[in-house]
Formats: sequence, C-alpha cells, structure tokens
Amino acid sequence: METLFIDGETVRRVLPVADCIEVMAETFADLVEGRIGQPLRSVIRLVSGRGLLGLMPADGSHRGVAGIKALSVFPGNATIGLPSHQGVVLLFEAEHGRLLAVVDAESITAVRTPAASAVATRALAFESACTLALLGTGVQAEGHLESMRAVRPVREVRVWDIDRVRAAEFARVESARCGLPVEMAETVEEAVAGAQIICTLTPSKEPILRSEWVEDGAHINAVGACTPDAREVDSALVARARVYTDSRESLLAEAGDFLIPLAEGAIGRDHLRGELGDVLTGRVEGRQRDDEITLFESLGVGAQDLAAAEHVYRRCRELGLGVALS
Repeated sequence: METLFIDGETVRRVLPVADCIEVMAETFADLVEGRIGQPLRSVIRLVSGRGLLGLMPADGSHRGVAGIKALSVFPGNATIGLPSHQGVVLLFEAEHGRLLAVVDAESITAVRTPAASAVATRALAFESACTLALLGTGVQAEGHLESMRAVRPVREVRVWDIDRVRAAEFARVESARCGLPVEMAETVEEAVAGAQIICTLTPSKEPILRSEWVEDGAHINAVGACTPDAREVDSALVARARVYTDSRESLLAEAGDFLIPLAEGAIGRDHLRGELGDVLTGRVEGRQRDDEITLFESLGVGAQDLAAAEHVYRRCRELGLGVALS
C-alpha cells in the first residue's frame, strides 16, 4: 500500500478556507457527540530552552482514520525567516493501522485555525458585523482576514502589531489583495475602537486587549495564547464575556486567558459556557443579547488536524496529487 507525502503547497491547493470552515464545523459537532477521541496534547520543552515538541493524537475511527500531529514550536525562528511551527500530520487507516499519508503540518495549522475562528464567528457574532480588528500580523493574520470575510460582511479592517513596519506592510499588501480598506493602527486601543470582530493573534505573555477598549456586542477570537502562563485578554474582559472554547479539557489545562482570571478569583469554572460544538448542536445557547461580548478561546486540538488531514488526503487521491512512497 502506498503512502502519500503531501507538501504545504498541495495542502493549500486542496484545502481552501471556505471548505475547511465546513470541515471544522462538522469536527466540533463530532467532538461533543463523542465520535472523535483525543487526549490532551503532550509537550516536552527542550533543555536548550529554544523550543518545544508537541504530539497531538486523535481517533476518528467513525470515519476510518486516526492520526497524530508531531510539531516543533520555536518562537525565535521569525528572526531568521523560518516558521515558528513546523511538523507533520501522520494519517493512518483505522482498520489495520496502515499509514495513509504524511501531511505538512504548518500549512494544516495555518488553515484550520482561522477556519475554526470562522465557525465561532458565524455562531456567535452579529450577522451584520462588518468591522474587523486583527491584533498581530504573523502567519495567522492573513488566514483570519480571509476566514472572517467568508462568514461576515467585513468592510473595514484595522491591524496592529508591535512591529509597526510589518503592520504597515501587511495593511498595504492586504488592501491591494482584498480590495478593502486595511488600515494600520498605532495602538491596540485604536485598532479595536468600534470593532465588532476582534482576533488576537500574538505570542504575548501579558494582556494586550483590555476590557475598557472593547465595546458592547463585540465578538473576540482569542487565538495566540495557548499555555497556562500566557494570555492576550485581561481578566476584566474575560469576566465580562460569554466564554466558549474548542475543548473544555484543553481550556482547563492550557488556557492562560481563562486560568489566570480563575486563579485571581475574577471568574469561576462555570464561567465557561460550553464548547463550540455544544453551540452548534443546540446543547448550549450562544449569544443572548445584542450588548453581550462573546469570546472564543481557541487552543487548537488534534481532532482539527485529523479532520483537515483526512480531507486533504481524500482530495489528493481524487486529483492524483501528492508523492507516492512505497
């Protein structure tokens, strides 16, 4: 049996954001209904302190597959022009455990993460939400701009980054690409003023988004912080928001955005309204009032990588793409 090697360029070709949004919506529903099994990710920090290795397995036997993402995270790579997240998703068939595909993980992550935010935005944000703030201009910024436009009528975009030069270049390039006014903001407060959708996409350890800057009715996708000691959103804003996540277990083990205000006594464990899949399947209510702030805490879980890799594999088989390995 042949194993397909699928590189990043091929992943991006067969997994457009619009398709991935629907794959993620189905995956979140499968998770809460128990059709996909997954443990918490396993992480080892390298003794050198330069980075870490992570393993994210998932069991999708109901669809005949299982898989594991093996990933390295080296935050300092940006200074030498390398991606911070690199690795592969290994896709197996679930009957005999044969290896079906080795799929580039960097491109999978770059698509499935904004697609998940789009599912949350479609479920929780105003249907008429048209003003978007992007905080951070790293690899996730372009994907989130595209995915937010896929689910809401975005007409105005503001972008902020601690690196003003990079923010200005992002605004210039994306304005031309999208045909939309994408403006660089000098401060986070300026970027989020009046914004109806806010995406936090930074590696910050300390809050960059404060409650007093966010207007009633906004929806926030908190994406950048995924360790217990890091957060992008301050405690007052978390306490003010209706909070949802991709995985309750992951949130309570990894999400500094939630765990730090919990330790401070600003919120209780019941402040988490539910998983996104609970909203999609009607188990939990989403937005209740026009003036509520909704917050999706995105950790990224193995089930998302498995579902995206399976979709990529099946499309490659249909189109004759990928490199066959004996």
